Amino acid sequence: MKVAVLGAGVMGTGIGQIAAQNSCQVVYYDSFLDAIEQSKSSIESIFARFVEKGRMSESDKKSTLAKMTWSKNIHAIKEADIVIEAVIENVEVKKALYAKVEPLIAKDAWLCTNTSSLSIAALSSDLKHPNRFGGLHFFNPAPLMPLVEIVPGIQSSRDFTDTMEPLMNSWGKVPVIAKDTPGFIVNKVARPFYSEAIKLYEEGVASVAEIDAAVKSVGFRMGPFELTDLIGHDVNYTVTETVWRQFYYDPRFRPSITQKRLKESGLLGRKSGRGFYNYASGINAATEAQNKAEIDPKLGEKIVERIICLIINEALDTVWQGITAPENVDLAMIKGVNYPKGPIQWGGEIGWNQVLEILNLCHEHYGDDRYRPCPLLRHLNSGNAQLGEGQLTDNFMV
Repeated sequence: MKVAVLGAGVMGTGIGQIAAQNSCQVVYYDSFLDAIEQSKSSIESIFARFVEKGRMSESDKKSTLAKMTWSKNIHAIKEADIVIEAVIENVEVKKALYAKVEPLIAKDAWLCTNTSSLSIAALSSDLKHPNRFGGLHFFNPAPLMPLVEIVPGIQSSRDFTDTMEPLMNSWGKVPVIAKDTPGFIVNKVARPFYSEAIKLYEEGVASVAEIDAAVKSVGFRMGPFELTDLIGHDVNYTVTETVWRQFYYDPRFRPSITQKRLKESGLLGRKSGRGFYNYASGINAATEAQNKAEIDPKLGEKIVERIICLIINEALDTVWQGITAPENVDLAMIKGVNYPKGPIQWGGEIGWNQVLEILNLCHEHYGDDRYRPCPLLRHLNSGNAQLGEGQLTDNFMV
């Protein structure tokens, strides 16, 4: 199989690495020579470390590198069986690239996008063969993170999911099928992890380091501020704003002005040296600040409770909207962003009545629709709905 990757940035490089390590011929296309050189150097360094650590033999390194080529010439993608686009998150940029790519590939080739939140329908609207297009969303770093969201568009053929699911399994990934909805599964359900933490900070409830430390105390590998600094505020804010706009400015997804100001100031997190934390002392600045943080245990519990209940509410809404099945939400959040538990499992353990009570208290206190409980949560609490594997049984009728 020949795999063409459009864009030799971090994500594109990682996706191509996965394909090459699973016996595919890989060609990277990028119009920027610097990106090509950096991608090549990155792959060579990664494989050298694999050999050094005994994870790859020298002969395997050479044979895998022999499967990989880089080119500034877009015609290099000809004869690809699958083309995976991984360029900037901009609809017009992606569509302009597809207009150049589609005439070069066979009618039975697949064209996929690695978008994390853009509409598959919108991206495919100008294609001659939209039935051969769909979302294949990997998570960063692609070679390490197991989840891939498979997102068919409204015009995608049934063969898209039937082909991509076994292919991703063969590449050692955990595929989850999602409906073409803003943010898909992970970037929809994860919004409160960041937004509610920032809101708590803006209210003066606790400091950045205290909130991060409280969240990590229940099993999260990174706190929300530490994670947004790692992702980059340019990326994280843009995804938040995109999801908010695509959900018709629903208050549940409202972006933060605090984060917007960081983005506008160029304080993007680790990559710029400063974000919510100042990394002048090194990349461990966040951990060092959290270790010094002192927070009342009861306040810490309340902070975590509020963030988790909003995540649970968003997870239930994802099921309610038919985006995916309940077990897939939990699988996606564990495998895609390393949550310690699936949010729906977590909600069942906390108790639907307790989750509903916390959301109602916040809704009453703030008068903000971001805290409105999902109808499914109300139905679960009243016994009018049940979550079964692969389905939602809803007995509530108006």
